[in-house]
Amino acid sequence: MSATSVHSNGAGDAAANLENVIVIGSGPAGFTAGLYAARANLNPLLITGNDYGGQVSITYDIENYPGFPESLSGPELVEKMKAQAEKFGTRVEFDYVNEIVVDLHPFVVRTANGAEYRAKSLILCTGARPRYLEIPGEKEYTGKGISYCATCDGFFFRGKDVLVIGGGDSAAEEALFLTRYASRVRILHRRDKFRASKILQDRVFANDKIEVLWNTIPTAIEGEGGKVTAVRTQDTVTGAEGRLETDGVFIFVGHIPNNDLYPGKFDLDEDGHLITDRKLRTNVPGVFAAGEIQDKVFKQVATSVGQGCAAAMSATRFLEDLEAGHRVDLAEDAREFAMARVAA
Repeated sequence: MSATSVHSNGAGDAAANLENVIVIGSGPAGFTAGLYAARANLNPLLITGNDYGGQVSITYDIENYPGFPESLSGPELVEKMKAQAEKFGTRVEFDYVNEIVVDLHPFVVRTANGAEYRAKSLILCTGARPRYLEIPGEKEYTGKGISYCATCDGFFFRGKDVLVIGGGDSAAEEALFLTRYASRVRILHRRDKFRASKILQDRVFANDKIEVLWNTIPTAIEGEGGKVTAVRTQDTVTGAEGRLETDGVFIFVGHIPNNDLYPGKFDLDEDGHLITDRKLRTNVPGVFAAGEIQDKVFKQVATSVGQGCAAAMSATRFLEDLEAGHRVDLAEDAREFAMARVAA
């Protein structure tokens, strides 16, 4: 399967690129999808978007990705993934997709730089981003004591005192996980009761390592020597200000799917994530999704990589069907949510 390589300046140019597959997004899911599509001889095009590398690019140190026992930084892992995808033929464009048209086939992809492409299939890997507190010190100390993933970074806080910001399921789950490593975990919640499920609340209250500070919000994060040392706080009821010394801050006030391109085109859940089946298919035939744009459960580098692989394999099968003469019915939803198990 070969793709044309005529570049278009958009605006109705009839010679717009016809690609076998365009991958949108440059995190672990995106680069893995590019790698597998390239090894399937699909000559894929990957468009990075503005958040190059995704959330892993702001992770200071990664020790839980298989194959790297010596650990490496998030940016280093992203560059290795990019190099491997390019080695096998993935073409990487540093551009931002600002429009996709999926009610005709081939699909149309337009970018901020004025390029226009046509594509037989798309793999959407635009990811998600943590909801930030947007307080002084947050940006400065992200990756230097501030984390948005306890599973990723909890190991680095063995024997340390940490704060968890939030009151939902994620905050409760991650606080419980942190007790495996930290000597003390304090949860700061802006209200006087949790939004987390009852079972998680019970586990939090039963854990001797966890202390809950109600009606408390962080107002600033302080540091010294390139690492977090304290958090400034305010009581939401009395307005009283305080200061809590700490070794780390874990922020869990929600994630925002990067889904600006998708409303009105794809099925989204109540939180704005793409709804896919086990083969990573969206409701539009020929469009697949991988990584945190559709995964709000695991949200790990390793799971995003697996999903990128699966999405590329599904796209390959879709293109094989096209070559065999299968016609695309854009009104058809081919997803399978109750797939039968096949006996060996």
